[in-house]
Amino acid sequence: MPAKFTLPPLPFEPTSLAPAISADTFAQHHAGHHKAYVDKLNVLADEHGFTETDLLEIIRETADVDPEEVSEQVSAGDIFVHAAQHFNHAFYWKSLSPAGGAPDGELLAAIERDFGSVEALKKAMVDKGVDHFASGWVWLVSDDGKLEVIGGHDAQTPVIDEDLKPILVLDVWEHAYYLDHQRARKAYLDAVTANHLNWAFAAEAYAADDVAELELGIANG
Repeated sequence: MPAKFTLPPLPFEPTSLAPAISADTFAQHHAGHHKAYVDKLNVLADEHGFTETDLLEIIRETADVDPEEVSEQVSAGDIFVHAAQHFNHAFYWKSLSPAGGAPDGELLAAIERDFGSVEALKKAMVDKGVDHFASGWVWLVSDDGKLEVIGGHDAQTPVIDEDLKPILVLDVWEHAYYLDHQRARKAYLDAVTANHLNWAFAAEAYAADDVAELELGIANG
């Protein structure tokens, strides 16, 4: 059976975010960690009868709790973990950009309304990541148009809740930054938020009616 779920290519050259994130980190993170989640997800999808099921549907069917209350499901045989981590990583690659840019239009207006300024939003994301214990994610989400910064442990993902629309994400698992910054998680977060947030993608995500509209390159069907 051909693989349904696919590893999306990085949407940038792996050298283009250095020194914030090095090519060595992307080699381990994208071609190593993310690919392993995809490969195992295809095996588990076949075993559990999900070969024709959309990724978001798998995530929502296998985790029936609030996205901030998902238990730390880390079993190698847990399909939710692999489905959620496939989505989370695909969204993370899209959240990064060599040039970064700046928000404008409706997204900028929403940021200024809900955080006061772009710099205040960046600080909120960095602070959430620094304060996060152990592995996980820092998400900028829209809840009925209102922007919020939330954290998620391990494989937690906001798309469990169809009312939460992800806009940007930062990976705070150690493998996302340890080769480049060792224990200095804040240095990684500062570098990425200062120079490498993909505001064009964030605007697209904010304008979309549903996350399913976004092209994340996560499946072949």
